[in-house]
Amino acid sequence: MNWVTRDQKSIWHPFTPLKGVDDPLCVEKAEGVYLHTTSGKKIIDAVSSWWVNLHGHSHPKISSAIANQAATLEHVIFAGFTHKPAIQLAENLLSILPSNQNKVFYSDNGSTSVEVALKMAFQYWYNKGSEKNRVIAIDGAYHGDTFGSMSVGERSDFTRPFFKQLFDVDFIDFPTKDNEEIVFKQFKEYIVSGDVASFIFEPIVQGASGMRIYRPEFLDKLIKYAQDRQIVCIADEVMTGFGRTGKNFASDHIENKPDIMCLSKGLTGGAMALGATSCTREIVSAFDSPELIKTFLHGHSFTANPIACAAANASFELLLTEECQDNIKRITDQHVNFKNSHIDIPIVKEIRTIGTILAIEFKTDQDSSYFSEMRNRLYPFFIERNVLLRPLGNLIYIIPPYIITNDELSKVYGAIEDFLIEP
Repeated sequence: MNWVTRDQKSIWHPFTPLKGVDDPLCVEKAEGVYLHTTSGKKIIDAVSSWWVNLHGHSHPKISSAIANQAATLEHVIFAGFTHKPAIQLAENLLSILPSNQNKVFYSDNGSTSVEVALKMAFQYWYNKGSEKNRVIAIDGAYHGDTFGSMSVGERSDFTRPFFKQLFDVDFIDFPTKDNEEIVFKQFKEYIVSGDVASFIFEPIVQGASGMRIYRPEFLDKLIKYAQDRQIVCIADEVMTGFGRTGKNFASDHIENKPDIMCLSKGLTGGAMALGATSCTREIVSAFDSPELIKTFLHGHSFTANPIACAAANASFELLLTEECQDNIKRITDQHVNFKNSHIDIPIVKEIRTIGTILAIEFKTDQDSSYFSEMRNRLYPFFIERNVLLRPLGNLIYIIPPYIITNDELSKVYGAIEDFLIEP
């Protein structure tokens, strides 16, 4: 019995129907931008394995950090204990996060970093004796798959089975150049009651809803209006963090900084699961008490896992190198060049790019959505050409590891051009 057959007998894969799909590809090893399968395929990972890989697979610096840490301290309870990798990582993060960020709370992944942020904001008001319990979010949002993160995400077929279990959230329309005035009016109307606890958003780029980009200046306006009325602003930087938008964080594109920030994905360079939620001194102040009732009673068994923190510290050092920063700029420029030379393709609805993110949305007779049947043509088309581009319905995107070369990028672009010619 081969590996794939054994997989099918025992494993349930994420975001994957149990019937009617191709067999999964079994990856034997990965190095740099390439995934090597047991069948001999060598595939360019142009989506960084769900946006997590920053510096290439099996990077020797990160691998060495993991091995060394595993031989020293693999894990310890983080309540009542601490360790050097977690301390160093918190200091590293705070050195590049917006200057208003004061403390870091660890969790396990992007969804849990959002759960922490929401609970932190709700309890902030509870500890202050205030009845603020409403949340404002942006329509089309995706913040994760746990119940709190689903609640603040778009109500769609993704979450339909759970509608009755989700708490109510006020959604403003996704801001575009044509509706900003209407969206701002919606925002103000939700706030006027005075019981809004927080405003959560994916800064500048909504990832899973199609890499939709909105103006940083408008986000700045929303944050300022909210913060002037003492509303906690939460930036979900799970996808946008660590250079993806051309700056360390998408929040670096705006003047008014969030009160709470959610981090994961690229945090460890894609090597280990880890989440982090940072916050301002003002948020901390509501918990700064010896009273147990005011304690933030949240935690995970593997909170601040030393091996994951060691991987994150190694990734942090790589991120700040001149070589990595130059690569981010190079990829950004390459994406812009591709966009500018392909804007008049008949089957292309729109090409969007910011930093190392390039998204191409195709015209379709169906509604543009994750469930577009165009996905069933797009995914195998690129896999056959040894390029991993996992479509969001009728949209493909490139979010590559920063070490990808111009020649490797050209292979990805070339595969896309093949589809544009022969859709």
